[in-house]
Amino acid sequence: MMITDTHTHLYSEAFDDDRDNMMQRALDSGIQRFFIPAIDSTYTLRMFDLEKAYPDNVFLMMGLHPTSVKENYKEELKHVEEMLTQRKFYAVGEIGIDLYWDKTFLNQQQEAFKYQIELAKKYQLPIVIHCRESFDEIFEVLEEAKSEDLFGIFHCFTGTLEQAHQAISFNMKLGIGGVVTFKNGKIDKFLNEIPLKHIVLETDAPYLAPVPYRGKRNESAYIIKVLEKLESVYGVDREHIIGVTTENSKAIFGI
Repeated sequence: MMITDTHTHLYSEAFDDDRDNMMQRALDSGIQRFFIPAIDSTYTLRMFDLEKAYPDNVFLMMGLHPTSVKENYKEELKHVEEMLTQRKFYAVGEIGIDLYWDKTFLNQQQEAFKYQIELAKKYQLPIVIHCRESFDEIFEVLEEAKSEDLFGIFHCFTGTLEQAHQAISFNMKLGIGGVVTFKNGKIDKFLNEIPLKHIVLETDAPYLAPVPYRGKRNESAYIIKVLEKLESVYGVDREHIIGVTTENSKAIFGI
């Protein structure tokens, strides 16, 4: 069965010493599709290098991460748009609002989020949403922008059941990763009320490693730990979860 990691930063500096070995571990574990979110222009060349090294497995997104929305955000958005005109990407992401570290640029984050949603519609691409301590702000933008042609993934979903239903109502799948294995992760308490057709698998490597690796560097091979947890949450076998979630990823990314 073909496992899909819908969100993994494999170009991160965290993998510079052993990237090929890390990739081999993932491939050996059955993970064959890796969708790669952008952060900002400083990582674009790294993303292209990764794609060159693994052309059959790596699929790139383009976007400006909310924590990279600073004074120069307009230049960064211009870079995103230029890249989208030049070549194929599979999503606009990761984009959204992050109020965890810093609220200074909230207005600019909102503006960048809205702008990139419009780019996604223009290029008929899904969006991949980053949401941290910002559900209300994200939903406000989605409510304004919602349409048949707006769809995507709510990456690293950590909200309530009610927020899950709200995200799904905006044509979003829920990205489920390491947090589902955490004792205080909370989402495992209600996830079985969300049909698998609304879920995709992700790691967010090198961040948010699942138990028993919590606090260490995450890698795509650890998606197996997420699968193990989902087997117990849903009471179905792994092959079924892999099949449904990979089909969901194909519906989103078109590949």
